[in-house]
Amino acid sequence: MNPARIDEEFPAPSYRGAQEGALRDIRAAFEAGNDVVLVRAPTGSGKSLLARAIAGCARRPGEARPEEPIGAYYTTPQVSQLDDVAGDDLLSDLAVIRGKGNYSCILPGETTTPVDRAPCARERGFDCPVRHRCPYFADRDVAANRPIAAMTLAYFMQMAGSEVFGQRNVVVIDEAHGLAEWAEMYATIELGPDTVPMWEAKPAPAVSDTEDAIRYAEGLKTVCSRRQTELRGKEELTPEEAGERDRLAELVRELGWFVEDARDPESATTWVVDQPDGEGSRVVIKPMDPERYLRYTIWDRGQKFALLSATILDKEAFCRSSGLDPARVALVDVAHTFPVENRPLYDVAQGKMTYDHRDETLPRIARLIVRLMRRHPDEKGLIHAHSYAIAERLVARLSEFGVADRVRTHDRANRDAALDSWKRSDGADVFVAVKMEEALDLKGDLCRWQVLCKAPYPNTRDSRVARRLEDGQWAWYYRAALRTVIQACGRVVRAPDDHGATYLADSSLLDLFERARGDMPDWFAAQVDRMTEPDLPAFDPGAALGGGGGDGSSSRRRPRPRSLDDHPLSDVWR
Repeated sequence: MNPARIDEEFPAPSYRGAQEGALRDIRAAFEAGNDVVLVRAPTGSGKSLLARAIAGCARRPGEARPEEPIGAYYTTPQVSQLDDVAGDDLLSDLAVIRGKGNYSCILPGETTTPVDRAPCARERGFDCPVRHRCPYFADRDVAANRPIAAMTLAYFMQMAGSEVFGQRNVVVIDEAHGLAEWAEMYATIELGPDTVPMWEAKPAPAVSDTEDAIRYAEGLKTVCSRRQTELRGKEELTPEEAGERDRLAELVRELGWFVEDARDPESATTWVVDQPDGEGSRVVIKPMDPERYLRYTIWDRGQKFALLSATILDKEAFCRSSGLDPARVALVDVAHTFPVENRPLYDVAQGKMTYDHRDETLPRIARLIVRLMRRHPDEKGLIHAHSYAIAERLVARLSEFGVADRVRTHDRANRDAALDSWKRSDGADVFVAVKMEEALDLKGDLCRWQVLCKAPYPNTRDSRVARRLEDGQWAWYYRAALRTVIQACGRVVRAPDDHGATYLADSSLLDLFERARGDMPDWFAAQVDRMTEPDLPAFDPGAALGGGGGDGSSSRRRPRPRSLDDHPLSDVWR
């Protein structure tokens, strides 16, 4: 790696904000001999441009001995972040590759078939006459041979051990704050009728601990391997059989990994097992702090690493959870250049949104949203509902209040389409969203205000969370919630001249700020210190429908279709 190139590799014609100083500090951190540099850069600071500059410092062919790796990887856990990179002219030299399922076969009669179910995946020895034009293999070959290959973190991890995407000199991971949690999610094994093709042949017994899970995993692996061998022996498979074969291969690999790691006395990973419904029901095997998994899928894939995020809140804790030696890791803080007055926080707490208090608090929050709609009659708003159950109840209440014309929402199946439709729309609609606290760019008039309905604490019913709390890891618990809040606050202010308000409706958020104060970046602490209680207009659903000055004098807007299904362009949007 040659950090001295970092300035010339910066892809924009000029710097903005604190980018020039950030590049100087990143260069110094690598030149000091650190293997890993954590870059804590606030939302909107241009992390993708910093990432490209770092990747451009990777060793080049003329600078390397034959055995030395060259080039760089850019990866991110967020599909939307990769989409943004692919559409950014300043990042056009990043070769983007996606998983096979994102590409369609180009053979006659197969143009609606994903590449992972195409004839080349179904027929033994199939000689594709158009392989040189296959969209997947074309993108893969380009990415394999370009200096910087860009992909999602899921695909990057999946390619561990691949000859095509072997070790490179530099690995840059954007939105890296949840790296350990993403690894835990990817390494989790779900065993049930919908995930195990051989479930009927080998249903789960009662599994109460890791030893029970190991015994079941060993037996299930044997059964799956037999079926896998049978499918591999066929000359031609149906698309369904090809899918079964691939799932079995994945399952055999996952089960083998679990058994090996759980039996290894040197492994730092702790495994927990869930089977709430007992014998014959779904079993979920989860790793905690999967250091070995991260080493194989990430740390062995490069020599130098840059991890970027606005919310790497505690260096020591991040290193501990990710299997890194803090002595070889540097933290670079990038200053926030957005005026604090442009990103205000408002205390509008209506009570606690814990399960025991929700029935009392949620109706108050619904009334609050109506008052905020009246305060922002001509501006789009985003409601972070935290869960689909909360979202459904909020939307129902808002409909009862008569403001449904200004409210949109989504479900699990149409979230991306519904979000895109809302962003493209004119007017001042309010979007009730679930799990959209990250990787969402709502610059300018795309959104001017948002509401956090619930403190986003990790679910204590999750066995990993419960285990950590049993071990007294309360600092982790508060830090995880704070990280999500900070990410959410960054959705609506994306540039120094942008502005947007964030309203805190759950009183537990205020408690969180007190408990996690020591983990706050200075720039976010400044927001918290300026937090005030706003003067809100009275509850008046008629005035909340917008189109006027918020004084109740506006007329009701013409009703319009409320979902993709009943819109005349629904077939285009799908």
